[in-house]
Amino acid sequence: MPPMPDEQPTPDRAAEEARDDWLILDLLLEEGTHRPWASAEIAREYGHELNAIDAIDRLHGAGLAHKTSDGFVFATRAAVRYHEIVDQASSPRTSPASA
Repeated sequence: MPPMPDEQPTPDRAAEEARDDWLILDLLLEEGTHRPWASAEIAREYGHELNAIDAIDRLHGAGLAHKTSDGFVFATRAAVRYHEIVDQASSPRTSPASA
């Protein structure tokens, strides 16, 4: 049974939710697919509709995903920029130590 709305999720559930959020955000930021996705399309791609919809809602609440009134979802500029920074920071030729 899921926790009541005013309860904090258990550590296992929190880790599960974080994993779902990360995987959905990664899907939204996938190279060459920076485009709006239909919520239903994300759920099909992810394979678990309720977890996908919950993750979309959490990402939207955190300012990492936009949701349109007609059911489309896409990464915010902040999420895209974060993704770019992480990619650049993890690249050996652009790391501060090699500069």
